[in-house]
Amino acid sequence: MLTGRLSLQSHGWLVDHVVLGSVLLPGTAFVELVLYAGERVGCGFVEELTLQAPLVMPGRGGVSVQLSVGGPSVEGRRVVSMHSRSADDADGEWVRHATGVLSAAVGAGAGESLQEW
Repeated sequence: MLTGRLSLQSHGWLVDHVVLGSVLLPGTAFVELVLYAGERVGCGFVEELTLQAPLVMPGRGGVSVQLSVGGPSVEGRRVVSMHSRSADDADGEWVRHATGVLSAAVGAGAGESLQEW
């Protein structure tokens, strides 16, 4: 389990990611956070990542985030999930934003040529 806090005050670059008037954590940031968590447990490849809900950044305060990495399967893969809640509400409900699968090796098909495309 990795935990952290994100806010517009501490991560000013987020203000550049406005969609329909709301500041959202960009998809690439989810990938970077999941990769970081995976590397800590020896699974530096993202096989799958499904974004389930946008992470809307509040104008004031911040959000607490959790990245949970499960134990290895027989094949060595690990399930990962990312949740957040308001940093100002310790009893608030956690929202799941992403789930995925990590592995220690590049998945099948990686590195194949796309010349046929």
